Amino acid sequence: MKILYGVQGTGNGHITRARVMAKAFAKRQDVQVDYLFSGRAEGKYFDMQVFGDYQCRRGLTFVHRHGAIDRWHTLRSARPVELMRDIRQLDLSTYDLVLNDFEPISAWAARKQQRPCISISHQASFTHNVPKQGDSLADRLLMKYFAPADIHLGVHWYHFGHAIMPPFVEDEPGHSENGKDVLVYLPFEDLQDIAALLDPISEVNFICFHPDIENEYQQGHIHWRRPCKDAFHQVLQQAAGVIANGGFELSSECLKLGKKLLLKPLQGQFEQLSNVLTLEKLGLCQSMKVLDSEEVENWLEMAPAEPIGFPGDPQLLIDWLLNGNWQDTHGICRQLWQQVSFPEPLKRRLENLTPA
Repeated sequence: MKILYGVQGTGNGHITRARVMAKAFAKRQDVQVDYLFSGRAEGKYFDMQVFGDYQCRRGLTFVHRHGAIDRWHTLRSARPVELMRDIRQLDLSTYDLVLNDFEPISAWAARKQQRPCISISHQASFTHNVPKQGDSLADRLLMKYFAPADIHLGVHWYHFGHAIMPPFVEDEPGHSENGKDVLVYLPFEDLQDIAALLDPISEVNFICFHPDIENEYQQGHIHWRRPCKDAFHQVLQQAAGVIANGGFELSSECLKLGKKLLLKPLQGQFEQLSNVLTLEKLGLCQSMKVLDSEEVENWLEMAPAEPIGFPGDPQLLIDWLLNGNWQDTHGICRQLWQQVSFPEPLKRRLENLTPA
């Protein structure tokens, strides 16, 4: 089988999920996969070797300012003529399937060329009755039409009785232990705002990764680092906890490693607001609406989290893709959830959790 895998490149979470899939695909002799990324300037991608000779397009992205979605500049940055041209020019005639993670060019090209398209994304879970917060009519239309597909497989921390599968989170090398340093990843916040948040808490070392950092440096107890997959995961493995926005993939990694979470969702982004709502319902994170040093100090006093056993190898999902019985989404999801192990306190919460 030959597959085109379209990946939204705006955030690192989609790319993280695609890396797990790409490593698994590379082990197979019965499938060839090409990759297309959009939503980020080509020079801004990093650690992309696993994807081989991948393609890049401009696509659509979301502009953020001061920790919130800037809808006006998001609209101004759109290039609809270029987008339509890229959709029209993407030739899918040699592909048996388009696999899609919220990437609009490959999704719409598949629709126009009548090629089968399967969406495997966190966004697809929001087409079901799962906990949501802050979703407007515009958000619901965006989820429906941004990257349309024939088959939708959502990815979430629980299935809520729907065709939703667990996240695949790679097992970290070595043994994960909770140290004393705190990892900070707030890419949508301004550097000076992050510094103001952490500066009063001088008794804790904070290691901050941010896309605006070009050269690493130390500012007292705050260590500033540029994004790097290997360095990030090395720090994550030993961190006492993580302060982040409400992205899905990083939260999933923290849940698997048993890292306590303090989340500040990107305002105006209902997906992140909904993620934080779900994690709070499950007792798996603390949150703050604005950057607040007192909230950080209170969170630092909390006990460590218990790890969740999410699967690390998607070969079962790849088998399902290659078998071609794509209408049976509940069957594959049921098999994948059998691989998940929840701590006992969380099991009890899940029994009482109902969608909002």
